[in-house]
Amino acid sequence: MGRTSTARERLVEATGELMGSRGYAALGVAEICARAEVKKGSFYYFFESKQALTVEVVNAYWDAQRARWTAALSADAPALDRLRDVLAGPAAVQRSAKESSGNVVGCLLGNLALELSTQEPDVRARLDGIFDEQTALIEGVLAEAAAEGAIPADRTGTGPARAVIAQLEGLVLLAKLKNDPAVLDGLWPQVRMLLGAV
Repeated sequence: MGRTSTARERLVEATGELMGSRGYAALGVAEICARAEVKKGSFYYFFESKQALTVEVVNAYWDAQRARWTAALSADAPALDRLRDVLAGPAAVQRSAKESSGNVVGCLLGNLALELSTQEPDVRARLDGIFDEQTALIEGVLAEAAAEGAIPADRTGTGPARAVIAQLEGLVLLAKLKNDPAVLDGLWPQVRMLLGAV
């Protein structure tokens, strides 16, 4: 953690790191504060609850991920190449995590969605919104791919875009379960098959 970062930033960063490896329920405010080197009283100055902090962590995670997605999707390349580049990013993250820590960590968004599917309504609502944003981004590139003749027109729209997100999240989940990033090697061929790419 950078010494020049604010207490609020340290709390968000520490929570993201801890949740990435341990999940939501296993973390307490005291542990988060100790990791961030912030007094517990300061925690409640910035955040009314662990749920509020988690929404901030999710936003920070998606902000960084969205920047990578939009950069890849706005590149000067055929639509399917841009989609492939978007999907290569999360796979690279899992490989890097395995090399540095010995563990595939999974996707923070997917991990929290699974863990909190029946609780923490503010976190669930934010995750739902993020997956909708991801779907819209993928939907846009699929429309471009169809216009380029790379996929059939019936493989565009919300349903196919959600299927691409589900394929990505599902394989990341399986890679985490098996602790093997090689599970993600089949992601792009499977997405091409799902989309009926020519």
